[in-house]
Amino acid sequence: MCRLFGLHAGANSVPATFWLLDAPDSLRAQSHRNPDGAGIGVFGPGGRPLVTKQPMAAWQDAEFASAAQELRGTTFVAHVRYATTGAQTVANTHPFLLQGRMFAHNGVVGGLAWLDRRLTDLGDRALVAGDTDSERVFALITGEIGRRDGDVGAGIVAAIGWMAEHLPIYSVNFVLTTPTDLWALRYPSTNPLYLLDRPVGAGELQARTDRIHAYSGALADTGAVIIATEKMDDDAGWRLLEPGELLRVDADLRVDSRQPFDPTPAHLLELADLRLPAAASQHQVLNRD
Repeated sequence: MCRLFGLHAGANSVPATFWLLDAPDSLRAQSHRNPDGAGIGVFGPGGRPLVTKQPMAAWQDAEFASAAQELRGTTFVAHVRYATTGAQTVANTHPFLLQGRMFAHNGVVGGLAWLDRRLTDLGDRALVAGDTDSERVFALITGEIGRRDGDVGAGIVAAIGWMAEHLPIYSVNFVLTTPTDLWALRYPSTNPLYLLDRPVGAGELQARTDRIHAYSGALADTGAVIIATEKMDDDAGWRLLEPGELLRVDADLRVDSRQPFDPTPAHLLELADLRLPAAASQHQVLNRD
């Protein structure tokens, strides 16, 4: 399963350090499959976007992801990719940046020919530079946002609503960030996605899994909201999002939650429906959670 992480630090830019492969020795073990890419996106001072990412076709490339990545910003998104569609290229590596927004996705969406036709009919196909289902989903969301005068929530609901009705879906969990907002969706129940709302005074951030490690001493005295595919520490505040739950976190760290979708899409894919390598990439969550 792809590892997905989002962090909103509020209105003020804060420094944070990330390691995207936090346990390189264990990852070299035969029981672990080599990640296919890793990346971090941040909106820094003045709302400037910065994306640093790299495909990993060999273990030598893992040095990029295991080295400390020091960034400063208001919203962050990190992703470790296990490919379901698309080659190991920069264009297919998350996060993606379109029209001042960043996006990273965990899951599998089928019916890509239908999705391509939808993007073509709506005039959004040119937004796609790579081969992945993830970037196509982002392109559809981006186009729908534009058709709704920049309303991000309305664009997400329109895009995912169409997909839930027309496309085979295994999972379409994602994090979408802007300089001021973070959006997250868990849909449907197939893969987990967790929320942690850290209050002021919670202490320095030390969030860790065997894939992603994030640290920020600056968050010792300010609040933050974290989205992750796994609980990253023993904080009792971690909450599993409901199937179909869409979150928005604003610059004041207010969390708005709604469930605009049916809990189950019309054409739900099961693990047995997936072809390799999609099934292999998703099977890891069944072994872990």
